[in-house]
Amino acid sequence: MKKSVIKKWDIVLIAAAVLLAAVLFLCISFFSKNGAYINVKVNGFTVAELPLDADMVYEIETDNRITNILEISDGRVSMISADCPDEICVHHKSISKNNETIVCLPNQVLITVHAEQENEVDGVAE
Repeated sequence: MKKSVIKKWDIVLIAAAVLLAAVLFLCISFFSKNGAYINVKVNGFTVAELPLDADMVYEIETDNRITNILEISDGRVSMISADCPDEICVHHKSISKNNETIVCLPNQVLITVHAEQENEVDGVAE
């Protein structure tokens, strides 16, 4: 008779770990703050800070040509157009929570949601 490699308590432990991960995921998504504005960076430099409470379409320019177009609607931001070959950023879900990002690697565009305006001086420098 062959012994089972997985024992009863192994299954209980795996189920408890999966349940704990699901609870933590739900808590993080439920308690995370909605964003107040987005920061648009191209090649590591901030080119725009836009409020999430105003519906608009914003064209992102790289190398003197429009490469990406983002849309802010109902407090959410999404990339609606990109001239990159894979368009992964266009297929990304819309974002609205603090620290969520949309990245377009070919055009070096980074969109990040922030909950509050950040201070120019940090706590250490004060």
